[in-house]
This record gives sequence, structure tokens and C-alpha cells, in this order.
Amino acid sequence: MATLCFFRFWLGFGIGGDYPLSATIMSEYANKKTRGAFIAAVFAMQGFGILTGGIVAIIISAAFKGRFDSPAYQDDPAGSTVPEADYIWRTILMLGALPAALTYYWRMKMPETARYTALVAKNAKQAASDMSKVLQVDIAEEQEKVEQLTMKEANSFGLFSREFARRHGVHLLGTTTTWFLLDIAFYSQNLFQKDIFTAIGWIPKAATMNAIEEVFRIARAQTLIALCGTVPGYWFTVALIDTVGRFTIQLMGFFFMTVFMLGLAIPYHHWTTKGNHIGFIIMYGLTFFFANFGPNSTTFIVPAEIFPARLRSTCHGISAAAGKAGAIVGAFGFLYAAQSKDPAKRDKGYPAGIGVRNALFVLAASNLLGMIFTFLVPESKGKSLEEISGENEDEDPIDSAAAYNRTVPV
Repeated sequence: MATLCFFRFWLGFGIGGDYPLSATIMSEYANKKTRGAFIAAVFAMQGFGILTGGIVAIIISAAFKGRFDSPAYQDDPAGSTVPEADYIWRTILMLGALPAALTYYWRMKMPETARYTALVAKNAKQAASDMSKVLQVDIAEEQEKVEQLTMKEANSFGLFSREFARRHGVHLLGTTTTWFLLDIAFYSQNLFQKDIFTAIGWIPKAATMNAIEEVFRIARAQTLIALCGTVPGYWFTVALIDTVGRFTIQLMGFFFMTVFMLGLAIPYHHWTTKGNHIGFIIMYGLTFFFANFGPNSTTFIVPAEIFPARLRSTCHGISAAAGKAGAIVGAFGFLYAAQSKDPAKRDKGYPAGIGVRNALFVLAASNLLGMIFTFLVPESKGKSLEEISGENEDEDPIDSAAAYNRTVPV
């Protein structure tokens, strides 16, 4: 247990810390016309990771299922979990370390963004050199312009200053609350898909399967949802975000997540009737589609655009941390809330909850609140980072050593 807790700590501290870094790096290297698509494409890789993880789980569990046959839990509780089943999750977890190891080398080779190097570290020469290497174009050092830009009040205030509160306090409230509310619904859906699939009869009850069969069926169901709903949603965002805009996509996503969750909850007893689970699965998949063609993508993108350079990754990290707090609320809250009032249908050891149907109503309410708080977040489509953050406020635009607003081939 101690080892697992230690692993989870470093997973959040290290890999979770890459959220603000990857978003900020891409936002500061991209041009304003296609910046949204590039940041969204970075985030969309998560969809392929989800899909790959599901496929790996299917392959490994299928291999073990064919090799180690065992009775169902209701027939033989002890025999339903063969000793070899313990290697399934260990193998999947170890394989997950490979992409992280491969990424480590490239992360070590990445330079700081030119905006940080020029405006915060005040090294125009290094900023110009880094940009020249990344973009493969010659960029001249302009130390005087960097010094002019760094002397501005827009780059001097701190996170806890009144100036930050005046300029960006509402924006930070918007990015944190929307990410928090999104993750309550998004992570509860992801973590407890198996309970929902069982409730509607898409996969058999756990007691009717052995441990390996259960892993195989859950992985297959989750992969199908990822393939048909999750991954397409990410790439619709990539394709349309610089045309439709961040605000519209986020508002639309929250709206349709609310609509489809109500569509699942209101006629819930109809969906759980035998033979009606296909309609439920389609609507459930659409909630994932509009989460990713919606706030799950935009809450990652917008904080990397609307804050000043010296505080951009910090504010993104705060917003992401608020999202993870929402994920905790969603994970533990749904775990308890979704428990049936009927002891026979309730997981062993858990108190009575409000049931899956009422839990879906709560998630719909969370999405509705997310839609309301979206109005606190500004639209950043087609604007330079300096224009959005107000760093060029009351002054003529200044091209720094990194040529920030220049449209370059990427």
C-alpha cells in the first residue's frame, strides 16, 4: 500500500505537472491563427492513450483468459480468481511505464519557451537561439525590446497582488470552477463505467464471471466507448476550435453533457429494461463525445492563453489542480452516491446511496453549473497571447526577441 501511495504521489507530482508545461509550451510556440488547434492536438493524444490502454488490457486479459480457465464467482468464490490473474494488472501497469520512459528523454531536451527566457529570465540571446532551433528560422536578438517589455507593469505584478486580481481574478475563477465542475462528471463517468454497464445489463453481473473474464469485458466496453465517443470528440475540437472558438465549444459541450445526462437519468428505468441498453450506450457515448468536443479540451487550452507569460503555467497548474479536486469529488462521491438503497443490489461494505439514476441527476447539475461559469472565461480565438493577457495594454505592440506574434510555419 505504501509503495502504491508513493507511486501515485509521484504520478501526480511529475506527470500531472506536465499539464501546464505542455499546454504553455505549445501556446507560446504556436501562431495565433492555429494556436488552438495545436494545443488541442497535444491534449488529443490523451485519447489515443486511453484507446491504447484499453486495447492492451483486452489483449493481455484475453491471453490469460484462454490459458487459465476458472469458474464464476457465484460457483466458486475462491477459485474464480486464479493466482495468475494477479499478473494481469501488474503487466498492464508495467507496460504503461514504457511511454513515460520514452517521453523522459525528449522532455529533457526541450528548451524553456522563448517568452519565459526573454521576459522572466531576461535573456534575449538565449530566447532567440531556442526559437531558431525549434522553428528552424533565423531570429535576431533584440535585447532592447525585451527590456522595454519587461519594464511594463503588466509583467511586474505577482499572483497574489491586487493588480492580478483586478486583471485576471475573474478569469482564474472561471478556469478553476469550470475545470472543477467538469471533472466531477467526467471522472465519475470514467471510473465507474463498469457499474453503469452492469446496471443496464450491457455486461453481466460480477458474480456471474470470473476475475479474468470481468477484466476482459470491462476493457472491451470501455475501449468501444473511447473509440466511438472519446477520441472523435478530441479531434472535432482540433478541427473546429480556431473557427468556432473556445467559448462556444465549451458552452456547447457543457450544454449537451447536461442534456444527455438528463436523457439518461429521466427515463433511467426504461434504459435498464432488457433490450433497451443500446440506446443508453449511444447516449452515454455522446456525453463523452461532447465532453471532449467541449470542456474537457477547452479547460486545458484556455488557461494556457489568457494569463501573462510569467504566471501562465502557474495559473494553468492551479486550474488543473482544481480539476483534480473535482475528480476526487466525482470519484469518491459517485462511488458512494451510486449505491442502491436495496441492500441486495448494493456493493458489500457500502452504505445506502441515492442510486445511479439520482447520481446522474447530480452530474447533470454539475454540468449545468459549468455552463454558467463558462461566462467568466474570455474568448481567445484569433488574438495574440499579449493581446489576450493585456501585456501590451496602453502601448503599441512590441515584437520581442522571440517574435511572439509572428505567423511562422510550424
